Amino acid sequence: MTAALGAATVLALALLCLTVVPSHAALQVGFYRGKCNGTDVEATIKSIVAARFGRDRSIVPALLRLQFHDCFVRGCDASILLDGSGTEKTARPNLSVRGYDLIDQAKAALESKCPGVVSCADIIVVATRDAVVLGGGTQYTYAVQTGRRDGNISVASDATRNLPGDSFSAPQAIAAFRAKGLSASDMVLLLGGHTVGLTHCSFILNRLYNYNGSGKPDPAMDPAFVAMLKSRCPQTSTVDNTVLLDHGTPTTVDNSYYKQLLARRGVLKVDQNIASDSATNATVRALAGGSSSFPALFGGAMVRMGGIQVLTGTQGQIRKSCRVVKK
Repeated sequence: MTAALGAATVLALALLCLTVVPSHAALQVGFYRGKCNGTDVEATIKSIVAARFGRDRSIVPALLRLQFHDCFVRGCDASILLDGSGTEKTARPNLSVRGYDLIDQAKAALESKCPGVVSCADIIVVATRDAVVLGGGTQYTYAVQTGRRDGNISVASDATRNLPGDSFSAPQAIAAFRAKGLSASDMVLLLGGHTVGLTHCSFILNRLYNYNGSGKPDPAMDPAFVAMLKSRCPQTSTVDNTVLLDHGTPTTVDNSYYKQLLARRGVLKVDQNIASDSATNATVRALAGGSSSFPALFGGAMVRMGGIQVLTGTQGQIRKSCRVVKK
């Protein structure tokens, strides 16, 4: 065994240890069992997600992004769902967030069966898990802890301040995730959600045409990949086209994203940075080569993210509508 292979094996074993799912405060698997007048809460949400997935596979990255943007701002409290002037929804990083209507649909279905029981925050987490499984296969199944309550506060500036930037260096990204109680390995795993993600040309034009004022593309990118992206993102275009973040298997939840990074085909700067930085490169390499371990590792990281600053017990409230604080 070479030194490099040995290091990757040790890292892979270390990552596997992260699959032990921690308990977060009063959260528990099966929290709603027997609490919704005979209705299976998780099965109800799953049926709604499956119906949407059947006609729109893009619901997978939409819900992944929705959960991430919720949990990183005031914790996983559904604060991103609240309507109103100056709420998180109005923050620039959230203007393209989607999936609100699906959460509304699931909430309405559950309110009709057991009013005031199931939180919007839990619906986000359960629905996202179901979407991940549909997008990746049954090997991506992970047990979701529930028992969250909904927050009462939603402020746009909180989103702007807390959400990691698309051009973050690896140390900046690590710091942002550690501030939420997540490790550097969790950060690399959660960015793996970009395996089904999209961005817009406006976010990468500088990398394609004028990186750091050089008048040239980012040298960290594969030149052939730059040429392909330029065809999608002309410098003078008046249309802000979308760009796939994984050009390997863009509609499937898998470890292809990491393989693309090693081929210097990371679309966002933060993605390419985690592949090149010494603090995260070994993790990226281990995940790129460990397709069988990625599902469990990714699920574990999603569970840990779902435990950020949760409200439980008598904290917060159970909203009647996910868009409005209950009076």
